[in-house]
Amino acid sequence: MNISLRALESSRLKISMSKVHTFVGLAAGILSITGALAAFFGSAPNKGELVVIVEDARTQQIISDATIEVVTPAGAVITTLTPSWSGKASSSLDAGPYKVRVRHPRYGLTVRDVQLISSHSTEVRIQLRVATSSSNPLRRLFGH
Repeated sequence: MNISLRALESSRLKISMSKVHTFVGLAAGILSITGALAAFFGSAPNKGELVVIVEDARTQQIISDATIEVVTPAGAVITTLTPSWSGKASSSLDAGPYKVRVRHPRYGLTVRDVQLISSHSTEVRIQLRVATSSSNPLRRLFGH
């Protein structure tokens, strides 16, 4: 198993330093542009993600047709969300306090206080309870 050193020398790649510099410069440029684009399109650092999961309190079944409102502590509606088939709804919001109101025709209104933290995801699991006739004044009034 003799390997000739001459055979190895002739198989060496002949790359000039200018080609190496060109390659390194091009790679650095691509990485720099990619990093800038990621920072530009990424979420703002003072934002938090709110994830709301809506389910039936008795059966723990997902409720995908509820209406979710995210409101300020003063009651101003920030956004309205609809859960996906998996029962989840999410939104990227400024960090701070919010109220989450969930409505559904078969269930009573449910409200939760939420504190969003910058650069974090906050998951809120809301369990809706079937509305009773005593909890709905219109049903009591009309007897339905």
